[in-house]
Amino acid sequence: MMEKGVENEKRHSRGSSDPGRRSEGLATAAGGRSLRFDRVELAGAFGDLGTMLPIVIAMILINGLSPTTVFLAFGLFYLLSGFYYGLPVPVQPLKAVGAIAIAYPAIITESVIGASGIIFGALLLVLSLTGLVDRIAKLFSQAVVRGIQLTLGLIFLKKGIELIVSPDLFISGIQGRLAGYPVNLIIGFAVFALILLLLDNRRFPAALAALALGIAAGLALGGLGGRSLSIGPTGMDLIRPSAGDFWTAFIMLILPQIPLTIGNACVGTADTCATLFPKNPLLPKASAGKFALTMGLVNFPAGFFGAVPMCHGTGGLAAHYRFGARTGGAPVMIGFFFVLMALVLGELGFTLLALIPNSVLGVLLVFAGLELCPLLRSLKTNEEYFVALLIAGIALAVPNMAWAFGAGILVDLFIRKVKVRI
Repeated sequence: MMEKGVENEKRHSRGSSDPGRRSEGLATAAGGRSLRFDRVELAGAFGDLGTMLPIVIAMILINGLSPTTVFLAFGLFYLLSGFYYGLPVPVQPLKAVGAIAIAYPAIITESVIGASGIIFGALLLVLSLTGLVDRIAKLFSQAVVRGIQLTLGLIFLKKGIELIVSPDLFISGIQGRLAGYPVNLIIGFAVFALILLLLDNRRFPAALAALALGIAAGLALGGLGGRSLSIGPTGMDLIRPSAGDFWTAFIMLILPQIPLTIGNACVGTADTCATLFPKNPLLPKASAGKFALTMGLVNFPAGFFGAVPMCHGTGGLAAHYRFGARTGGAPVMIGFFFVLMALVLGELGFTLLALIPNSVLGVLLVFAGLELCPLLRSLKTNEEYFVALLIAGIALAVPNMAWAFGAGILVDLFIRKVKVRI
């Protein structure tokens, strides 16, 4: 699948010189970069919703966050990423933070979530501006990075399949059966087949077709569920975390998250950019240090308004790429979409996103995982495969992926130091 994606990239690049392709929409950003704004880039823009929406919608519903605050922050961060990097660099919620916040809503309140964003942003700014991120990145060999990517790919596959077979039709928990058959599973099979048929179709992009089918099914199956359809921004408040909020955020949210961020959002994303866009002149910006810088610049102020803490990520990049994104046009388009949804649609926009069935999000996750796993094939020695597979095995057995990354780094250093042969 990765080889197919690279070949599609070549066709995509060749097609951009054709007058017909230019008519679909090219815009030139500062510095002479070309950002494409066509339907294929648009499809790629929505390819990562399977990663984002389950966490974000759950945090809005369970932790009481403002939809406008959350989606405005995501929109502005996506705009920054698209214009600055010129590549389909993703914006995702922090997975460890999201999982813990959803599991302990009585402890992880809006002010604690805000405090975590402030701490997270400040730490990343320090790590980036002092150059420490780039030094830490040297600990992550190719084998360790591929292990991280394989781990995320397998987790995406597992989570995607769980969403497809779930009895709950929507993230809100509503179940659906039709004549005794599980509706969510039926929709999942239909969307999976649809994406396979349209995966390389430029006229009817797969991700857009899947989302359209999902929203239509959600409407038909009563997904509105009496939710608010009001338009206009929801309330936004300045968050003033207490010392206790900062302490709770640091101990419960930041400590488990930082190793994942450095390994995945910084080092992993930089490596995936280099793999997917090997000759792109924009690659020098797509470094671990720069990714830490943009995450810090956005999360620090966003935390004062109670936004969901955000990061980049190798899985999100693979998802955008799998469904057609090749330039910064994709993050710019979805960035504008989220800003519009935050400031104009408000509760209505949130309700429409919540209409997407679990199985549709699950199928998007499955294809994102299938884009990541084959990266393992670039490894050459048994020792490298040993380290990568060890990381994936530990991560699937132990809930905290940071332990897997740490163990993988130590084993990799030991093997190279002692010159072990496997």
